[in-house]
Amino acid sequence: MSDVMHNFELYQPNSLQGAADLLDEFDDAWIIAGAKDSLGWFKDRVKQPAVVVDLGGIPELAGIEPTDDGGVYIGAATTLTDVSESTLVKERFQILSVAASNVASPQIRNSGTIGGNISQDTRCVYYRDGFPCYRAGGNTCYANTPTAMNREHALFEVSRCVAVTPSDTAPAMVALGAIMIIRRDGEEMEVPASEYFIGPEIDITRMTVLEPGDILLGIRIPGEWANARHYFEKIADRNTWDFALVSVTMVAKVAGGAIGDVAMVCGGVQCTPRRLTEVEDVIRGEVPGPEMENLVRRVASRGAKPLNFNHFKVPLMENLAARAVRSLA
Repeated sequence: MSDVMHNFELYQPNSLQGAADLLDEFDDAWIIAGAKDSLGWFKDRVKQPAVVVDLGGIPELAGIEPTDDGGVYIGAATTLTDVSESTLVKERFQILSVAASNVASPQIRNSGTIGGNISQDTRCVYYRDGFPCYRAGGNTCYANTPTAMNREHALFEVSRCVAVTPSDTAPAMVALGAIMIIRRDGEEMEVPASEYFIGPEIDITRMTVLEPGDILLGIRIPGEWANARHYFEKIADRNTWDFALVSVTMVAKVAGGAIGDVAMVCGGVQCTPRRLTEVEDVIRGEVPGPEMENLVRRVASRGAKPLNFNHFKVPLMENLAARAVRSLA
């Protein structure tokens, strides 16, 4: 029954401790904040939790504040609109503002949260439609067969599952060296963005390190990349609402025309944001130009293993990486 949700008990705590108590009481509780991803699961009746805990009304989980090192701290329940329009974020990390402004549509950004965007589940059509694939506990990847619809799927690091990360802001978090603050068993722990996103070789049933009962409190972005040069480009079938086929996020420091430190990350090409370390090594210390762009194209997609219908992602990825470098010239 499409678009008809199952019955569940909804709890809306107004404090972090209240939320933690509920999660201790109900081991299988489903956490929401903006619920943009969760309501899709519920409407399709693929996920039917008995208890849902809404964290959207907890004041300490929302807001943006400066940190002493020139960075920012963003509460996990801060809306994407607030992130994209924040003067502080624009001044220090404009790349995150741009990435957040490219998520979905204005209506979704007004209620969707930054924590939800980076932690959302994959959008593989077979998985979302309830097929018993590896990620859902089965023994088949329905997207990786001769006749499968897999134009949106992975080029790299396939381990049974070929689904990709759907988040527009996750690559920016990796590039900026963000730190995720998680509450687990009453204690706070810090996890670098590079370790927060996990692939199927680690755990095929989830895309982040979050375990049942965990609460993502916020995101701390160090001041290392404050005011750096940046580039973001997202290619999707539609300019509004759609998920990226391929995206590129880059932050760089340029002095005397030469590229100093740089971080470049692609979205939409593997289960986690893909750090293009080989491209970074090629361009670091060099002056941008046409020859470098050609070299970047050859390096960016090295190791790609396209599926039946996503070969177009290879040149798309190569050109996005070259255009990011061109922006530094």
